[in-house]
Amino acid sequence: MQILTVLGSTGSIGVNALDIVSQHPDRFKIFALSCHTRVADLAAQCEKFKPVFAVVSDPSKVDTLKRLLKSSSPNTKVLSGVDGLCLVSKDLSVDTVVAAIVGAVGLLPILEAANAGKKILLANKESLVMAGSLLIDAVRQADGMLLPIDSEHNAIFQCLPSDYTGTQRCGVRKILLTASGGPFRSVDLDSLRTMTPDQACSHPNWTMGRKISVDSATMMNKGLELIEACWLFGVSPSEIEIVVHPQSIIHSMVEYLDGSILAQLGNPDMRTPIAHAMAWPERISSGVSSLDIINAARLDFEAPDLSRFPCLALAIQAAHKGGSAPIALNASNEVAVGAFLENKILFTQISEVVAIVLEETAIVELSSLNAIQNCDRRSRELAARLVINHF
Repeated sequence: MQILTVLGSTGSIGVNALDIVSQHPDRFKIFALSCHTRVADLAAQCEKFKPVFAVVSDPSKVDTLKRLLKSSSPNTKVLSGVDGLCLVSKDLSVDTVVAAIVGAVGLLPILEAANAGKKILLANKESLVMAGSLLIDAVRQADGMLLPIDSEHNAIFQCLPSDYTGTQRCGVRKILLTASGGPFRSVDLDSLRTMTPDQACSHPNWTMGRKISVDSATMMNKGLELIEACWLFGVSPSEIEIVVHPQSIIHSMVEYLDGSILAQLGNPDMRTPIAHAMAWPERISSGVSSLDIINAARLDFEAPDLSRFPCLALAIQAAHKGGSAPIALNASNEVAVGAFLENKILFTQISEVVAIVLEETAIVELSSLNAIQNCDRRSRELAARLVINHF
C-alpha cells in the first residue's frame, strides 16, 4: 500500500492520478490533496478519498474550503499556502508525492519531498528547469526516487536500459523528444499574432490546463522539457533532438550506438505514464484502451520550425547557456503567458517578452536556493514591467 500526496489534484494530471488510485484501492491510499483555487473540485475529491489533509495554495479560499468540507469530509484538516504544501510533501506518513502543480510554485514542496527521501512522480518540469542540480542532489542524498510522469520523459525512461545512469550510457547515442506541434503547427504565420487564448488552448490531442496548453501552442513546453530531460537523464542539450510528431502516438524515442531506435507508443492518455510510474517497477492496468495501430495507419515526423516557434528557439538557447538562463526563461514565460491569457498581450508577444528578459539577464551559475529565487523574482519583475510599459 502506497500512501500518496497529490499536489495539484484538481488539474488534469492530478485527476488522472486519482483515477488510477480509484482503480487500485488495494495499492494506493490518499494522504493529502491540493489545489490553487478550485476548492469545489477539491472538496468533491476529499468526499471520495477522505484525505487527512486538503491544501489550498490561495489562502483566501481557506474558509470556503472548510465550509465545503464540513459535511462531506469533516475529518479532513485544511492547510494553506506553500507551508501547507511543504508539510504534506515531507510528512513521515507519505511514501509518494505526485508533483502535478504547474509553475515555479511547485519548487519548494518538491524540494521538501526530495529532502525527505520520497518517491516523487514529477510532472512539474519547472522545478528541474529552475533548480535541477539542487533537486537531483537532494534526491540522491536522501536516497529518494524521481520518476517522470510527463508522457515524453516517461517514454524515454521506459526506452532506456535498466542500468542506465547517465554516466553509464549503456550504448545510448541520443534522445529523440517528440512534440505534437500544438494547435498552430500549420496555421498561416501571419495569423499567429491575432490568435486568442481559447484558440491557443485547443490542443488537437491532449486535454490540459490553460497555461500548459499555451506553452504547447508556442512550443515553449517542449523547450522546458528539453531542459528537464538534460537533468533527468544526464545528457547535454546537443544529445537531444526534438521531433514533431502530430499524431502523438510515439511519445519519445531513444537511439543506440548500433543504430537501433526504441520507441514507446500508446494512445495520448496521461493515465499510461502515471500508472507506469505509480506501480514501477511493476505494471498495472490504467484504464487506457489499446492502441489500434492499424486504424492509426500512419506516423508522420518533421523538424520543428523555429521561425514559427521562437519560444522553442529561446528555450534551446537557454539550455545551452545554462546557469541562470533557464530560470529567467521560465519566469518570464510564466508572466507572459499569464498576461496573454488575460488578454493583456498578443500571442506573438509572449516570445518578445521572454527574449528581452533573457537578453537583459546576466547569465551566472547559481548554487543556492536563495540565489535561484532571487533570479526568478527579478525576471518576473522585469517581464511584468515589459507587459505594462511596452505592450
